[in-house]
Amino acid sequence: MTATGHGGSASLAENDYWWYRARTTLLKTVLADRIGHPQRVLDVGSADGPSVGWLHDHEGLHVPLDIDLRGLTAGGVCGSAVNLPFADDSFDVVGAFDVVEHCESEAVALAELARVLKPGGTVMVSVPAYQWAWSSFDDANGHHRRYTRKRAVGAVEAAGLRVDRATYAFAAVFPFFAIQRVATRIVERVQRRDSSAPADVVELPSVSPSLSRLLLRLCRMDERLLRRTNLPFGSSVVLAASKPEAAL
Repeated sequence: MTATGHGGSASLAENDYWWYRARTTLLKTVLADRIGHPQRVLDVGSADGPSVGWLHDHEGLHVPLDIDLRGLTAGGVCGSAVNLPFADDSFDVVGAFDVVEHCESEAVALAELARVLKPGGTVMVSVPAYQWAWSSFDDANGHHRRYTRKRAVGAVEAAGLRVDRATYAFAAVFPFFAIQRVATRIVERVQRRDSSAPADVVELPSVSPSLSRLLLRLCRMDERLLRRTNLPFGSSVVLAASKPEAAL
């Protein structure tokens, strides 16, 4: 389940925030050509809908699922990532974008994603990167961990899935991210702040329109590179994995 006290995605309040807009493009760039023509798609944690609207480009049944009803304004299923209310082998594609880090047991969450995926189907996952970047923002978001690419790949493979692509994202804006996180950690240590409790809906850092435009332009560099190669660093990890076909 999500962390106690944590409610909906920050996108509920600011679905036009630069990060969600950039993530839409980066996820599509990395993942869109790996899902084929699915008949049934499950979007776990669909409150972050601004980032996965491109999934609706595909015909077939699209099932949103979120633990918070506020993330299901267009309909869907209210449920938990660690106890998906679907039969085994139900979906051709399963997406879980910035979901697994909210689950106390990553093994249970990933096992559930694998369970409901059809053999030959694709799981798509994104998670926040680098434990050293932990700050009160992670506490407020109800995170349990951050990831390296190696850790994310290992966790997905442990669920019985085959990783087809794994890359960092948000590399071009990474210097801004790193400076902000390091500065925040220093301030919190100096002020001896305790870990904050999970928030209902997290307040996103304020960004001016001019800075927002700059960050979006920088993310276009990621987009161009990700069309050809994986990125060696970034503030997020994105991966696609497939479920092996059953042996005859």
